Amino acid sequence: MPEADLRYVCDRDEGIRRAMSALYPNVAVVADPQTVLDDAAVSAIVVATHAPSHFEVAECALRARKDVFVEKPLCLSGDEAATLCELAERGGRILMVGHLLLYHPAVERLKGLVDDGELGDVLYVYAQRVNLGVVRRDENAWWSLAPHDISVANYLFGASPEAVSATGSSYLQSERGIEDVVFATLHYPGRRMAHIHVSWLDPHKTRKLTVVGNRKMAVFDDTSPDQKLAVFDKGVEPPATLSYEEGVRIRTGDILIPALKMAEPLRRECLAFLDAVRTRKAPIADGKSGLDVVRALEGGSASLAQGGARIELARGQ
Repeated sequence: MPEADLRYVCDRDEGIRRAMSALYPNVAVVADPQTVLDDAAVSAIVVATHAPSHFEVAECALRARKDVFVEKPLCLSGDEAATLCELAERGGRILMVGHLLLYHPAVERLKGLVDDGELGDVLYVYAQRVNLGVVRRDENAWWSLAPHDISVANYLFGASPEAVSATGSSYLQSERGIEDVVFATLHYPGRRMAHIHVSWLDPHKTRKLTVVGNRKMAVFDDTSPDQKLAVFDKGVEPPATLSYEEGVRIRTGDILIPALKMAEPLRRECLAFLDAVRTRKAPIADGKSGLDVVRALEGGSASLAQGGARIELARGQ
């Protein structure tokens, strides 16, 4: 990207360093993160390591007064996420999380529809993120897949969940207790909710999120090649002559496929980070966004361990 000057690639794996040196011959490829942190010419760092190391690396970078982009999830506990947010705020640093779908043009348009009242009052959303594979050995499907849809639900509602309940099971790695299928419900203020289904063990490849409003409904289908977003003029209304208790009237109208100017979400995400570094304005996927998602993930894990119990979530930093 012309907006940035890539100075280092840092990795402890020798094979990766060799590959990076071949790809970027004009970039310093190093094994020790401290080399990067000590360079005053480095203003921002991208943390794309395995999730258990996110907190340690991001904390060191923030203490070294660098702006930081961290791949999702921000870290593996709410307390750690709150610490990173506090460090960033106290040091005047940018902290951004890799909630990629917030930079998808279809999600951006969907957010506009919600905020403009086109769908009416949003009642609930539900998402499916399922496929046959990839099966991970160091995290379950909940932590691997659900951050995408939790971040979008929070974004659309403009709020963080108050509670979560989740059930799931380990079929492929039962001896390790790693859930490959999870069904979760997030409860938001105003009786709104989001239901999320994630799985590595499913015959379909589905990346779909449905938003149900009291006026219209919308579907974001990331696997569709040409209809990423559809708006349905459908709803339920009290009948004109009967009382509400006596029945309701189904309203069915047109289906609108909005024209979207598509752009690569990953590139838009990277440009958003660079813009935040330059302008000092918090990005959409800021540290607070990451903290809210981690708290929901953490609560979902507690619910899984307790057989689907409702877990109340902490609010604020």
